[in-house]
Amino acid sequence: MQERARVAIDLGAESCRVSLLRWIGGKPSVRVIHRIPNGPVHEGDSLHWPLDSILAGLEEGLAKAASAAPEGIASVAVDCWGADYVRLAPDGRRLYAPFCYRDERTVASKEAADLLITPFDLFQRTGVLPMRLNDIYQLCADSAAGVDPAAPWVSIPEYILYWLGAPRVAEYTRATHTGLVNLQTRDWDRELFGLLGLDIAAAPPVVHAGDVVGRLQGRLASLDGFKETELIVPGCHDTASAIAGIPTSLENTLYISSGTWSLVGTCTAVACTTREAFDAGYTNLGAATGDLLFHSVINSMWVLKQCMDGWAAAGRPWKIEELVQKAGRCDCAGVLDMDAAPLMLDTEMPQRINGELKRLGFGEISDVPGNEAIFARTIFESLARRYASATANLEKVLGHKIERIHMIGGATRNKLLVELTERHTGLKVEVGETESSTIGNLAIQLAASEAAGGQVTPAAIRKWAERLCRNRSC
Repeated sequence: MQERARVAIDLGAESCRVSLLRWIGGKPSVRVIHRIPNGPVHEGDSLHWPLDSILAGLEEGLAKAASAAPEGIASVAVDCWGADYVRLAPDGRRLYAPFCYRDERTVASKEAADLLITPFDLFQRTGVLPMRLNDIYQLCADSAAGVDPAAPWVSIPEYILYWLGAPRVAEYTRATHTGLVNLQTRDWDRELFGLLGLDIAAAPPVVHAGDVVGRLQGRLASLDGFKETELIVPGCHDTASAIAGIPTSLENTLYISSGTWSLVGTCTAVACTTREAFDAGYTNLGAATGDLLFHSVINSMWVLKQCMDGWAAAGRPWKIEELVQKAGRCDCAGVLDMDAAPLMLDTEMPQRINGELKRLGFGEISDVPGNEAIFARTIFESLARRYASATANLEKVLGHKIERIHMIGGATRNKLLVELTERHTGLKVEVGETESSTIGNLAIQLAASEAAGGQVTPAAIRKWAERLCRNRSC
């Protein structure tokens, strides 16, 4: 009998993908079978995720997967960006559309939390850099807004599994991103919950990458392809799955996972919570392989995407491939601080870029037809220089040299950014998988199946990642 297929759901801030792994002639074949456009939407003064349309798109994609895999689907796993959650009513229904991490309600809640525990003390306790986008400040904002703190919550990827039939859980790599997991116990920090006035009983139990958390139920379970389909938690944080999808050793290697955000760092066996690491903007997040992802978070293709959305609305649409090609023939207008607060916001991005250029002493770029490539070149140049400074900071904090860079994510298709990164870092860039989160997601599923309820090992994950990357046809 043909080996059963696997489905990886990868939820991105701009696009959600349903991918299908089938075995053709004994070799893995992975393809994106359904894609759902995504993006936060304004509801009054708030910014939310369109969860109803995401779920409708996922149901359509899963039905397509069942139809395309007559051999049946053995398992489904879900990974997602590293923030945001769903509050649930007592009957399990969600209370409201989940807030987007970019919503400005966390400005006040972070300021209030900082009075209760200093950012550096929080960093030493959890290993996580206290950033406004972290769930800890959203949960505090809920309490401040009168939301019942006892209302159960579940992060978005685990909510999708819950919607498919799993119990409410929190996978470890995603849980660390909340800023509420204790570094020593690797579980929820009960004392921290109490200090911030958060209800520990509302948090789901922590599980680990590779755990089987249930079987698919509901309407989709009536399809022939979904008979006895297991629900598995991969690295529910998409970066954790993406790093798990790298088939080569990461010793003395810098990874750059570049998309809406760029994550620039390396894997470490122990957390680094020094003042130097804190000041340099590094964070320690759970890895699917049991160690830690030590990296900085950099504003990335969000800036270009916001520009492109604005130009398209003004009747000046561009394809990214053409824009990159033309940007390669342009000069840079100046070097932006990619982490500047105005560049984190949505809408009117060319004006925000000009505001930052002016603030930094550079000339502005006229936002007129023909100048789009200058904006793009300026963004790429600024991002590559930011990668270089992150590399230098990492070497300084960890006390050893980085020998190479492994780049994954959407930026792997951007040859200009790869070239600029090599130029500014002085290091060779090894171009990896564009859909590395999907590869890692599937590798964890396969390792979990092989473990048959036992512990999923890093060696097994890497073995399957290497086989998927080497043999797959797409």
